[in-house]
Amino acid sequence: MRRSSLYCLIAAVLCCIGNGSGALAAEGAEAPLTIKLIAFNDFHGAINPPTAPTPVDDPRHPGRKLSLPTGGVEYLSTLIAQLKAQNPLNAVVAAGDLIGASPLVSALLRDEPTLDLLGRAGLEFSAAGNHEFDAGWEELLRKQRSAGFRYLAANVIVRKTGERLLPAYAIKEFAGRGGSRVAVAFIGLVLSETPSIVVADRTAGLEFADEATAANAAVAELRQRGIRSIVVLIHEGGRTSDPQFDDTGCRDFSGRIKQIAERLDPAIDLIVSGHTHRSYICRLGGRLITSAGAEGRFVTDIDLTVDPRTGDVIRTAAQQRAVVNDEAPNPLPGRYPTLAKDARLTALVNSYNQKAAPLAARKVGTILTDITRHVTPAGESALGNLIADAQLDATRSPGSGAAQLALMNSGGVRTDLHSARGFITYGDLFAVHPFSNALVTLSLTGEQLRLLLEEQWTRANTVLQISEGFSYTWDAAAPPGARVDPGSMKLHGVAIDMRATYRVTVNDFLASGGNGFSVLTQGREPQRGILDVEALERYIRGHPSLRAPATNRIVRRN
Repeated sequence: MRRSSLYCLIAAVLCCIGNGSGALAAEGAEAPLTIKLIAFNDFHGAINPPTAPTPVDDPRHPGRKLSLPTGGVEYLSTLIAQLKAQNPLNAVVAAGDLIGASPLVSALLRDEPTLDLLGRAGLEFSAAGNHEFDAGWEELLRKQRSAGFRYLAANVIVRKTGERLLPAYAIKEFAGRGGSRVAVAFIGLVLSETPSIVVADRTAGLEFADEATAANAAVAELRQRGIRSIVVLIHEGGRTSDPQFDDTGCRDFSGRIKQIAERLDPAIDLIVSGHTHRSYICRLGGRLITSAGAEGRFVTDIDLTVDPRTGDVIRTAAQQRAVVNDEAPNPLPGRYPTLAKDARLTALVNSYNQKAAPLAARKVGTILTDITRHVTPAGESALGNLIADAQLDATRSPGSGAAQLALMNSGGVRTDLHSARGFITYGDLFAVHPFSNALVTLSLTGEQLRLLLEEQWTRANTVLQISEGFSYTWDAAAPPGARVDPGSMKLHGVAIDMRATYRVTVNDFLASGGNGFSVLTQGREPQRGILDVEALERYIRGHPSLRAPATNRIVRRN
């Protein structure tokens, strides 16, 4: 949506608010109105189609998978337009992380290409996600001023003023045949743990309040205005054991979103969620909860049926739609139709790609095998190990930090390195390391190192990737806080001395206590180094014919 369109929408909203009613039914116009919501989440600047396809079940050979080419903003825009054409009463919404952790084509221009293109594709409202804060909240406000859609966050407060950083909600009015009219409110929420998963200074001065409490307060405001159809857009989510993106079985649904949903006011009719990059359509206590995966591969097609006499939602239904591109053959065109590019966006996409091309296409090395984020039962991955090795190599010299080992957070490894082309580009590396985190080398005692490893299960809920030469064993049956065998902690085969001091390299996100690794904030004599992506590039240039490192550094018992 462009600015002029946004201003028209705001004018309509203000008109709706002014008359004080969320259900403006014309006399005698009692037929329910069905409103189509087109929802997605966790786009992460994926302007171009992702390099890896989406696996889907092969209907002719149970147990086998087919590769479905999905994603790309030009194709996403086409699908949005097709769904809007099915029903003139519609809204395009998102659940956050539209920017941040983005490929180079978007990140190089501070994610402004993504904001521009999603606005042109029709996006109207989105919850803020944790990655919207990657460059700081002042930068988020700057981006909002030029974006063609509205970010919402009911639970983010500026401590100095006590005011919300962003609007808590937006209202859109819909007019049906016969003069019936209804208004739908969209409340935005971001996960309250955002400060622990963003570099600390990027959220300084903000309070991230409890999601359900903030949403319920917004509901009270909306009910006073007569609004009775209410949708929550929340950047928090869950997981299911369903194997395919469009499976609606919702088996084994779990995650924080369940606890939040159970505390939400019953007046909230629908929850559009995100954050976990999973695709699901679930019902909890009769209320629909959806998520559309990530990277613009899918959208959720939601029908919200409203009684215009009361303004209440009387029915919700949803299904997942694949954003199938024509970059590769479509193995199941009957089930997942191939989309054409939206020609309105093509020139812009090409322009952004051309600006990034000199840097993105620069070759940095060869690769013989895929190096992936797939984790072993012990919690390590080949790509995580490679990154830890690169960071140790970049900080090993006395002048660079005198590091003896390096640790890497799994969440900072954003995609795999593929060997299909036989070479790696800078764009590939940036996709792995899109945050531009600086390396920090600091001093920890052996005991602090042990406590840090224990935080993997007491606070962080993630296993750190470790550099070559360091090893340890942990027991999954032991209680959190006592899982690491201290005697198994070794550096180049020598037992870690709990009283000795070791130089440890991490990125600045971890060094600030990110992911709950608070022990790292106690590190002494910190020395700042090069960026993580620079370290990875140097390492790959120095290691021709790159292969996946072994994943045998961490041993798990039980």
